[in-house]
Amino acid sequence: MTKEIAAYIAVGLILIALGLVTWLKKQVILIHGYQHRNVKEEDVPAYTRAMGIGQIAVGAGFSLSGLFQLLSDGWIHWVFLGAGVLGGIVVMHIAQRKYNGGWFS
Repeated sequence: MTKEIAAYIAVGLILIALGLVTWLKKQVILIHGYQHRNVKEEDVPAYTRAMGIGQIAVGAGFSLSGLFQLLSDGWIHWVFLGAGVLGGIVVMHIAQRKYNGGWFS
């Protein structure tokens, strides 16, 4: 296993772990302050769920990309990386707009 592949998998697993803690433990503190300062207290569970799922999606994209780099020499790993990162960002963007009024509100 090359260092690059190990890094992809490690970053992915760290993001998945952070996403799970954010979601399941409702740890809004793991999200930067300006991104959650306008979130109402009653919306914190839904907000942390959405942000955690977004982090998990990005982490899954990285981990799956690393795994597919191990299994094949083709370009397919880029599909998993792109889908995970794009999907996660879309989920987090929707949560930011819904619960915080935008990214920099």
